[in-house]
Amino acid sequence: MIRMPRTGQRCPVSGLSRSTLYVLITPSEFNGYNPPVKSICVRARGNIRGIRLVSYESLKAYLDRQVLNAGGNS
Repeated sequence: MIRMPRTGQRCPVSGLSRSTLYVLITPSEFNGYNPPVKSICVRARGNIRGIRLVSYESLKAYLDRQVLNAGGNS
């Protein structure tokens, strides 16, 4: 698991921005309400806020699929 980057920063592992990661982990019409990347929110009992962690394996698998789908079209 990797922690979401701070606002205005990029993920040190993938280079993606915080907003792009949120698009990938949030169910929305864009992704058919089935986010392609898994995440969890860890928070203490009674707290409203927590720490959002993104599954490294899930993110890597998503990025690998994107590379394969691109088929070397650079």
